[in-house]
Amino acid sequence: MRRLRTTADVQDASDDPMVRWAAQALSSGGAAWAHGDAVAVYAPSLTRRRRLVLSGPAECVASLLAAHGRGVELRPLLERQLALEVASLMPTPWLEDKPFGWMDRSGTLDLPAEAATWLRSSEGVEPLLREANPNSWAWPGEKGVRRWAGVHEDGELVATAAEAWSSTDVGFMMGVAVRPSCTNQGLGRRICQFVASSLLTLYGTCALFVENHNASAIAVYRKLGFAYRDVTTLLPAA
Repeated sequence: MRRLRTTADVQDASDDPMVRWAAQALSSGGAAWAHGDAVAVYAPSLTRRRRLVLSGPAECVASLLAAHGRGVELRPLLERQLALEVASLMPTPWLEDKPFGWMDRSGTLDLPAEAATWLRSSEGVEPLLREANPNSWAWPGEKGVRRWAGVHEDGELVATAAEAWSSTDVGFMMGVAVRPSCTNQGLGRRICQFVASSLLTLYGTCALFVENHNASAIAVYRKLGFAYRDVTTLLPAA
């Protein structure tokens, strides 16, 4: 088992976008390790959680989890199938928490044909989120939330999405919301295409979390070229 001390070390050790995204924590109190072909990144504060992001062969991941998976409210994050395999290898029981989805894509993406823009301020974003996406993980003023994009109609903000918690080579999109009275007009796809296109240009890869039961959102992201995988967190059994 060896320590990975820089973001470049993590990038050299893993091509998993989720691990590379978590590597941003190395500049803010995080740490990373490799064991065989597996990598673990400890992120003390990433999307509201203390996370340990893991990827690689199950046996090596299990060793990393055994060595570094301790701590109050720590949330080991990994692909769901890998999580189930790893849990079966652990000497003490671990339980699966609520699964969700990770989606990412690389390359380039055209901007939408219709207008969307980065907002000069977040005015109007919070009321829209409270109406359309009250469970959003990204909110104006929250640490790690960098900027908001929007679509306006008749001077009113009707769709929004944020760049939040981006790393050096993975841009991250969160906080997608469309005013309920304006659904089924392609606004969700438009705002997501705008943000994804911008982040791909800046970072080369764009990623996001999505609820695994949100079929309509997953379908929109798939049409924009994103690939889906089930992820989950593991919790030590009481």
